[in-house]
Amino acid sequence: MRLERLSYDKIKIFLTFEDLQERGISKEEIWMDVPKVHDLFRDMISEASTELGFEADGPVVVEVFSLPSQGMVVIVTKSDDDDVEESFDDSFMELQVSVDFNEDLIFSFESIEDVLQLAGSFNRLDITSGELYYYKGQYYLKFNENDEGFLDFEDFISIILEYGNSSTVAPMLLKEYGKVIIDREAIKQLNDYFL
Repeated sequence: MRLERLSYDKIKIFLTFEDLQERGISKEEIWMDVPKVHDLFRDMISEASTELGFEADGPVVVEVFSLPSQGMVVIVTKSDDDDVEESFDDSFMELQVSVDFNEDLIFSFESIEDVLQLAGSFNRLDITSGELYYYKGQYYLKFNENDEGFLDFEDFISIILEYGNSSTVAPMLLKEYGKVIIDREAIKQLNDYFL
């Protein structure tokens, strides 16, 4: 589990599927109203309190974004709804959970050389897709989960992870604030220019 403070009233938590398995929770159960999911959210809030000083002293809104093969991003926001606040009993934590599924796979790379090495590996496998961005000193490749259906998904991910890391950066953030370097068929274009 990785925690990051976004603002005074909002935190981001990245959970891998291994984190969920360790707690006996399946991907499907994460949005169900079951006690072990509530326990998970309480544990996350408790850890955020310890590590980040994030005190959820009232109701919170929890947004869960599923990232295929990578895990889940959980955004926790303190609610400032006065009606909810008046009815709040601090013996329980009120959770408003929404789930968003994202078919985009995003990976970060320390240098363009790492991206070029990945492109070379993918060239041998006839993989051509992807979008390449530059954002906050790192390079990002974005793939759609459905793009490379002919390659075993786990193999596809493991090859990428030899050169980069999975990223929890939202696709809209990259499009809005990142610099688009190659907007389509990034792997093919990189190999055409540099191989």
